[in-house]
Formats: sequence, structure tokens, C-alpha cells
Amino acid sequence: MEWLQSIGDYFYNLLIAQERYMTILKGLGNTLVIAAAAAVIGITLGMLVAMIKYFCQGRKAFRPLEWLCNVYVTAIRGTPVMVQLFIWSLVILTSWTNALPIACIGFGFNSGAYVAEIIRAGIAAIDPGQEEASRSLGLSKAATMRYIIMPQAIKNILPALGNEFIVLLKETSVAGYIAVNDLTRAGSIIKTVTYDGNIYFVIALIYLAMVMGLTKLLKLLERRLAKSDKG
Repeated sequence: MEWLQSIGDYFYNLLIAQERYMTILKGLGNTLVIAAAAAVIGITLGMLVAMIKYFCQGRKAFRPLEWLCNVYVTAIRGTPVMVQLFIWSLVILTSWTNALPIACIGFGFNSGAYVAEIIRAGIAAIDPGQEEASRSLGLSKAATMRYIIMPQAIKNILPALGNEFIVLLKETSVAGYIAVNDLTRAGSIIKTVTYDGNIYFVIALIYLAMVMGLTKLLKLLERRLAKSDKG
């Protein structure tokens, strides 16, 4: 049983000694905060941009607003998220001393562009005849969107939104480049002290567990929505 003791001593030195597990827990907490805050910002921005583009269609007076939304989506989707974080940290929010909220905003604005396109695609997938029928019955464009189009679009885009949030969670691993003590940076700190790269296997397993948990929750939600449609 000496090999079991050796393995126990190894993991003790890697994770328990000098409370290194606390470094991982703090990093995990920051990662979850960033992912959750960025998801809220992303959904809000994405919905706003998608609605602006929808209601601005065919209205010349609102073309500048639609153009601004298109520039935002194109610029965000066409540049690396790490570069965007540097811009937020070193150019726009240079006076902020806490990098955590900067990361939340940076990832939120990044996610918003992708969510906007997901929602736009979901709306476009709805049969235009439904909108025409609802308008002929006297519903306004806003009411048609709220009661007819959006409920169907949300069910259609749920898998894509789930994938976006999973990607967002994994993308937060670059937050350490702007001095955020996220989960990946926690692994780097422990690696610097122990000179043991195996800590990244632990970090990878934590990310994997979170992604699998999110995937499971999304599947349960999809099943409930499918049952509600049948009912």
C-alpha cells in the first residue's frame, strides 16, 4: 500500500499543502462570477441589438442605429476576445483598479455580439406568414414580436444559446492576462510554486465538470420545453 501513500502525499503537496486548494477555489469563484455576469450582459445586449435590427428594418430614419449595431457585431466577432480585454483594461477603463469587473464587461460585450446573431437567426427562421397574419388581426409589430415570434424563436435558439454560454465559460480562461485571478491563473500560480505542470490536469477536470453540468441542465430544459409543446 506504499503506492497509495505516495499518491496521497503527492496530491497533498500539490493541492493541500499551504492551502493551495484555496487558490483554486478563489479562482473558480472568480471564473463563475465572470461567466454569470458576462452571460447577463451578453443576453441583455444581444436582445437589444437584435430588437433594434428587427424594428429598424425598412425605416430610413433608424438606419444609423442599425448601422451602429452592425458595426458592433462585426467588430466584436472579427477580433480576438483577448485583444478586446486589453482594450477594455488598458484603454477604456484604465482608471479601474479591480480587473474583475473589467473582465465581466469585456466578456459580456463579446458575448452580446454572438447572442445578437443567434437571436436574429432565430427570428428569421420563423415563417414570415405568421407575422403577416398577426398584423392583419390588428396586433402591433411589438405585440407580434412579444406574443408570436419571440416565444417560438427562443425555443429554436436554446441549443445555440447553450453552446454560446459553454464557450463563454471556457473563454474566461484568458482573463488572467488582465490580472484576474481566475481558475486558469490559479493553476499558473500553483505551478510557479510547485514546478508541477500536472496541476493543469486538475484545472482541466474542473472545467470539464462545469461544462458537463451545463450541458446536462440544458438537455433537461430542452426536454421540458418539448413536453410543454406536446402538452
